[in-house]
Amino acid sequence: MIALDTNVLVRFLVDDDQIQADKAARLLRRAAHRRERLFVSDVVVCEMVWVLRSCYQVTREEIAATIESMLKTRQLLFASPDLLAHALHAYRSGQGDFADYVIRERARQAGCDRVATFDGALVREAGFVAP
Repeated sequence: MIALDTNVLVRFLVDDDQIQADKAARLLRRAAHRRERLFVSDVVVCEMVWVLRSCYQVTREEIAATIESMLKTRQLLFASPDLLAHALHAYRSGQGDFADYVIRERARQAGCDRVATFDGALVREAGFVAP
């Protein structure tokens, strides 16, 4: 099984470097043809969101739709699909970054009921608290 790095997903999604975008698309098509899955870690999803927002000014709504679509793609195997789905739901309605909600969900899995943060917007949301 092959794991995907953030830059492969970003090239595929934004198609801003034709050579790399074509290579990424071929990799995905090849996996589909062979009925293989490509591994995507939680960190890669968080980095992808950050890159799309900060470098390409992609909207939260577009990012949420992209993640939702990716989670449904048979060729992609996620480390924590349920965790990402919960984080995605919170991201759609919350004020934090996608990574904030992944951190909260991972903390919940570890038995924590809150995440201490200095982020003023997040402390007003369930699962976060000021230190």
